[in-house]
Amino acid sequence: MDDTKFISDCDVWATCPREWLWIYDKLIVAQHEGITSGPAGVSVPESGNYIVRPITNIRMMGRGARKCWLEPGDDESVPDGYFWSEILVGNHISVDYHWGKPVLSVQGFRDDADRLDRFNRWKKIDYSRALPDWLQSLGTTQEWINVEYIGGRAIEVHLRYNDDFANHTADEIVPVWAGDDVAYRPGWSWYASPSQDRLGFWTKNS
Repeated sequence: MDDTKFISDCDVWATCPREWLWIYDKLIVAQHEGITSGPAGVSVPESGNYIVRPITNIRMMGRGARKCWLEPGDDESVPDGYFWSEILVGNHISVDYHWGKPVLSVQGFRDDADRLDRFNRWKKIDYSRALPDWLQSLGTTQEWINVEYIGGRAIEVHLRYNDDFANHTADEIVPVWAGDDVAYRPGWSWYASPSQDRLGFWTKNS
């Protein structure tokens, strides 16, 4: 792991083997996990709230995601290039794999359940999860893979480690966004990590 710089999906996309580029297609990932989902133009099976998000978004994988009420036969509410999926219930956990073996797990927490592109806190947890079967062979050829899970089901795959926890030893981080109060937190340390409208994190050891 290179601790001297930040790393993003934009940095590593070009290194992805051509036959594995589909891992950045979140609709295909959802289908591999048996998550009820479909692209724009394909009707939902029943009325209800769904997650609507871009099929591919390399700059920030949660960007553009929102909850939306959809009805069967509605082929206009989901924009082209987006897809809908069932709303998963459970903990949001990010796992780093080094040569296919889990080495770091962190859980994300939100204060606003409808703000899907932001978390208010991440914390290291004791959680060991093998790569999904459909990613096992990728784990033998790629040094780093990061998988995000909700309720134990994979929703995103990245060919990188979790950069938010790469350059410090803290167990817990609190993101600070543009416009937030960045006043000093007693007992916490500042970690600059700009990305889109995120300025960095307050960090601490548990």
